[in-house]
Amino acid sequence: QVQLVESGGGWVQPGGSLRLSCAASGSIFSIYKMGWYRQAPGKQRELVAHITSGSSTKYADSVKGRFTISRDNVKNTVYLQMNSLKPEDTAVYYCYVERYSVGYWGQGTQVTVSS
Repeated sequence: QVQLVESGGGWVQPGGSLRLSCAASGSIFSIYKMGWYRQAPGKQRELVAHITSGSSTKYADSVKGRFTISRDNVKNTVYLQMNSLKPEDTAVYYCYVERYSVGYWGQGTQVTVSS
């Protein structure tokens, strides 16, 4: 089992920045993929970004150039730096890790972008 603890969500004005963190613990050996999904009210959960153990990254088109995902393999932590935030980025953000093709989810952290 893998346990995930997220932090860093909150409220920010449009154009502002936030950094999300997600620390993994438990059976963390051979975690392949770490990433973030988000779900806005009334919408499906969608991929925001992920990073593999080989540091390959993938981003949703809507966040390219604004968000940066990174990973600290020593701390078993994944980060999401979110800049130039827009109201449409408002959602619950979920950390996700994949290990031996099994996915694990965090509890979610709310990000609200409004003036």
